[in-house]
Amino acid sequence: MFKCAQCAKGSVVRGKRVLLRGHYNPVEKSRKYPNLQWALLDGKKVKLCTRCIRTTAKVTKVKAKPDKVEKTEKTAK
Repeated sequence: MFKCAQCAKGSVVRGKRVLLRGHYNPVEKSRKYPNLQWALLDGKKVKLCTRCIRTTAKVTKVKAKPDKVEKTEKTAK
C-alpha cells in the first residue's frame, strides 16, 4: 500500500536512540513512510514518490477536483 509504483520505495522501521550513561539503553521503534503523491504515468493514476516525479519526464501531477462553482455554471447554461 505504501510503495512507489516505479521504484518500489517503501516504509522503513528505525530506532530512535536515547544516549544514556548506563548499559541499559531502551530504543523506541518508529516507522517512516515515503512521500507518495498521486500522479499520471502512461495514462494511469498511480502513487509515486517525489523523487520519481522529479526525475521522470513522462509524469504529470493529478489536478485537484473542480470546484462546485464550475458545476453550477454548467447547469445554468
